[in-house]
Amino acid sequence: MPGPRTASGTAPAPLPHPREVIAVSADGARVHAEVYGPEGAPAVVLAHGWTCSIAFWAEQIRDLARDHRVIAYDQRGHGRTPVPAGPSGYSTRALADDLEAVLAATLGPGERAVLAGHSMGGMTLMAAAARPAFREHAAAALLCSTGPSRLTAESLVVPLRAGGLRTRLTQGILGARAPLGPVTPVSRRILKYATMGPGSPAERVDACARIVHACPRRARVAWSHVLAGLDLDADVRRLELPVAVLVGTADRLTPPVHSRALVAALPRCVGTEELAGVGHMTPVEAPEAVTARIRELVTTYLDVQPQQGRQQEQKEGAA
Repeated sequence: MPGPRTASGTAPAPLPHPREVIAVSADGARVHAEVYGPEGAPAVVLAHGWTCSIAFWAEQIRDLARDHRVIAYDQRGHGRTPVPAGPSGYSTRALADDLEAVLAATLGPGERAVLAGHSMGGMTLMAAAARPAFREHAAAALLCSTGPSRLTAESLVVPLRAGGLRTRLTQGILGARAPLGPVTPVSRRILKYATMGPGSPAERVDACARIVHACPRRARVAWSHVLAGLDLDADVRRLELPVAVLVGTADRLTPPVHSRALVAALPRCVGTEELAGVGHMTPVEAPEAVTARIRELVTTYLDVQPQQGRQQEQKEGAA
């Protein structure tokens, strides 16, 4: 994904070349993952949201891969991970299965990582909270622009008073079967209204639009049905690791009411942040804030030492 322009108007540096990994999930689904950054560096795992892909994390990968091993993967039916063959491939169980498979394929036994999930990626972390691989590998987590339940009931995409009519209209819009087609000025305006803050620069809106429009229609519709019936309230209480929560105040898809509920339910909430004027696409809209929170979790909850210190310890251990 081309990132937003820098302050000087120049294009950002290209992403480093990844090592590609195929993780095999519990039902045999093949999940495409990419690993960036130096071997042996502190590990970060990124799980994107509905209609997105690895490319959604471009700004975080570009920054973190300088001194972290960054693992990002395409959720099933998104990016380079194939669309499931039938309805059984779409469920929160499948999301948790896929995350477990990625962790097993990319991390060594007992290796810990900081996990960050945006939107449906955050729901993936919730769904996996009690899984053995998650508990083995997850040192801390960031839940970014996400919620555990009542997604269509609390959504502010439809500008009506809360109630049955607004919920039904929201379900109809988010689950629409019409193809998105090519990105146009009209589709960019619609996407910006629904998913981004009013002050989002045009290049960031363009970047998000290209990613969302690339999502296969079948996957987009099928996952919308899963999200409409989502209920992960009990799973949130099983997230016993340190968890930080971040949301934009202008998020219409998962407004701050969800993040406040998460903060109240999490056993070990270690911080919450509401970004003024930012919409749902926080990793693209406010990349510096999201990356900073991930770095903070790594520094606090992973045993991170400067490279020189690790090399010295290795020499002393070999002596």
